[in-house]
Order: sequence, then C-alpha cells, then structure tokens
Amino acid sequence: QVQMVESGGGPVETGGSLTLSCANPSYTIARFTMAWFRQKPGKEREAVASVDFDGGITYEESAKGRFTISQDNAKANLYLRIDDLKFEDTAMYYCAADPSYMRGQSTLLEGAYKYWGRGTQVTVSS
Repeated sequence: QVQMVESGGGPVETGGSLTLSCANPSYTIARFTMAWFRQKPGKEREAVASVDFDGGITYEESAKGRFTISQDNAKANLYLRIDDLKFEDTAMYYCAADPSYMRGQSTLLEGAYKYWGRGTQVTVSS
C-alpha cells in the first residue's frame, strides 16, 4: 500500500550529507507514529529511526551518530538527515507511518506500520 511519499534520494558521494523527506498526506487527519526503514542490497529491511505518537524519538543502535530524524512543526513531513555518508548507507529508504500509540523500541518494528511509501534509493560511491 503506497501512501507515503519519499524523496531526496539519489547517487551521492561518501563524506557528504543528505536529507531524505517523507510527505504524510494524512497528517491533518490523525496523529501518527512515523519511522524510517532501509533495505540494503541483498538484505532484509531494517529500522533506522522513529518519531512516536507523542513525538518521542528512537534510533536503531546502528544509526546513532550520523542519522537525525525530525519532523516539521505541522508534522506533515518526516525527514532523515544522513551525515558523513558511507558506502554502507547504500539502500532503499522507506518511510512508514501508523495511527496508533507506540513508543520506544516497539516503534522500530517493521510489522507495526500500516502505511508505507515506495521508497527512495540512496546509492553512495567514492
């Protein structure tokens, strides 16, 4: 089910920074827990970070340090900033949302989310 809209991906070089965006078309209707996931080539999809129903932020342990998740004031858009890009950041990045109460590590579970975007590809090269 494609309901979120990711953008900002593309071919990038190592060492730089990139900000991915996700538009939530239902932000005026309900509150959401939202998250970024990614799927590396040949790997299973994994969590990156989330903003829960009340605005609390949780990062996957491996994403701490170079990744920053944020929302605009209206919560219409979700962002993921990646600093000091590495080759291993290469992945399809997905935005997910769910209109339910979640918090903490539970927000990093793929199965918790109902709404997903098509993804935006980030390809990092030297």
